[in-house]
Amino acid sequence: MKNYIYSSLILLLLICTSFIPVKKEDIEFETRIVASGLSDPWSVVYGPDGNLWVTESKGYRVLKLDLHTGQRNIILDLNHAREFPAFDQLKKAGLLTPQGGLMGLALHPDFLNGKPYVYLSYVYRHLQGNQFLLKLTRYRYESSQNQLDSARVICDTIPASNDHNGGRMLIAQVDGKPYLFYGVGDQGSGQFANGGRTNRAQQANSYEGKILRFELEPGKLNNWIPGDNPIDGNSAVWTIGHRNPQGLAFTIINGKEKLYSSEHGPYSDDEINLIEKGSNYGHPLIIGYADGNYSGLAAAVSDEKKYPGKWHTSYPLISNENRNADSIGPGFKEPVMSLYPTDKKTLSRLFTKIQLGEKTSWLSYAPSGIAIYRSAAIPGWQQSLLVTSLKTGKLLRLKINQDGKVNPHVFEYVPSRARYRDVTVSADGTKIYLATDSSAITSGPTTENPKVTSYRGCILELNYKRKALNL
Repeated sequence: MKNYIYSSLILLLLICTSFIPVKKEDIEFETRIVASGLSDPWSVVYGPDGNLWVTESKGYRVLKLDLHTGQRNIILDLNHAREFPAFDQLKKAGLLTPQGGLMGLALHPDFLNGKPYVYLSYVYRHLQGNQFLLKLTRYRYESSQNQLDSARVICDTIPASNDHNGGRMLIAQVDGKPYLFYGVGDQGSGQFANGGRTNRAQQANSYEGKILRFELEPGKLNNWIPGDNPIDGNSAVWTIGHRNPQGLAFTIINGKEKLYSSEHGPYSDDEINLIEKGSNYGHPLIIGYADGNYSGLAAAVSDEKKYPGKWHTSYPLISNENRNADSIGPGFKEPVMSLYPTDKKTLSRLFTKIQLGEKTSWLSYAPSGIAIYRSAAIPGWQQSLLVTSLKTGKLLRLKINQDGKVNPHVFEYVPSRARYRDVTVSADGTKIYLATDSSAITSGPTTENPKVTSYRGCILELNYKRKALNL
């Protein structure tokens, strides 16, 4: 427990009023819409070819956007690979849809040098009830045809759900070698319609609530799993104890490799985590910091009238967060930052209101995609973590310290009535690109569901104009 006393003392200054130190910055961006009317863009990647590569989660299409001409090319249509009806047909029939759909996208680091590979993740099969299956696939980009083909299945047994699918994909280095990382959520197990489903984020033999690692090239017998993964050579599990990792970003600081994730907390206490091999990030036994604010509660609570009996929650009671951290041992990693950590008294009142079915709200960002800003083009931004916000419609910036942790001050930019899903940065650092959801509706019982959104299914370009000289 001694390991957490210092952070808990500091947190007393922050969590008593759900306070988070937000700073304002005199900076100007010129905003333009690069593309609109997309079917829920999920991933946006600035490619080494100077184009934007985009996945449409509901439309099951991969797009390549020419930033100079504005031309939009469909380079892959995966609707034929989806073994269930289209999303609009499922909704009309009153049936469940998977959260996301076609989600993660990553380009091989040698994309322009003989390895024109594109990696994708998509939900492809409905099993029963809320349960689906997701597939990771590698495609080859044929420039002469401007199409993706030659699909190779990396893994087709990843669990998916109507909630908490994670869905972010990234290529990052371990000891100088690139690997494919993929974040899988806990399937919403323990909350809402999944309230009676067992949460397996702490079970190392399950892919639910995990970050996975794969090879970029198949090995013997078409095996894509690295032999030095922490569980064994047959498991892709890299880290455990995650709730809903929707962002992954990688950088190198002072010669040390740093992989970050952004994750949703149940009520406030969103997390920015530094991902390290074999580590345990606590969910659902510890929420945010091991500061005791969830002691005596659980990782979620539901409206008892809407989800009675066994559908209330299968989450374990968190008797004491600090003891849970001690029981996990040295493998437990606290987040490098918890966004809006909330005090226990406020959480208890919130839980009671939700149980009674009362309308309520809470302070949170609901972070989604993240990216590292490496350029010196914007003064003071080099080695910053850019974070998109789903709930508040903001782009956040966190300065990364020399030890890989982040400065506690949060900078906010371009607020709007939109759900910012992902972020990427141009090669020269002068432009930032944001993907926005087509809908402004969330999956939870929040009252912040605006009927009008600023940008529906758009890719936005933020063109840096100036920054005040005195900052």
